[in-house]
Amino acid sequence: MKLYIKYMVSIRCKMIVKQELERLGIEYGIIDLGEVVIKDSLEPEDHENLRIALLSSGLELMDDKKAILIEKIKSVVIEMIHYADDFPSVKNSEYLSERLNHNYTYLASLFSEAAGINLEQYIIAHKIEKVKELIIYDELNLTEISYKLGYKSVSHLSNQFKKVTGLTPSFFKYLKEKRRSILENK
Repeated sequence: MKLYIKYMVSIRCKMIVKQELERLGIEYGIIDLGEVVIKDSLEPEDHENLRIALLSSGLELMDDKKAILIEKIKSVVIEMIHYADDFPSVKNSEYLSERLNHNYTYLASLFSEAAGINLEQYIIAHKIEKVKELIIYDELNLTEISYKLGYKSVSHLSNQFKKVTGLTPSFFKYLKEKRRSILENK
């Protein structure tokens, strides 16, 4: 039996879910972003106890099929951008359609209706957050970052970064370094 969990978007969330399942004595198999495979069906009392336990950590059990699909979309995007070693070589639309077994137009329409932001904007926002993270870690240069995140060129990444943040990637890096030097000189 699969359970779908809203807002379960990080490794930390997976650890919280695992702890709650173990605390409640619920046997589970795979715990993935947004979903958990439970070995047996849950009694209504266990389902309610898990729901309450997850709510206290900011997570939510879901029953609505559309809400479940929206969370799956979010999980696939987050996994694709933040956790995959290589960015998919196919278009985002093809990747999401293939992973979720739905037409991209349907996915995008459902997502926009529920999330209040279109799916491409959501993907771009996550890509820019990943770019910021990689700039801060200072392990890759902009060319390597643009390649890692599937941009066609550094200028495309820079234009998108500036459109979203109002800053160029170079200026963002400069601000990070300036802040660090101010903190080190105190």
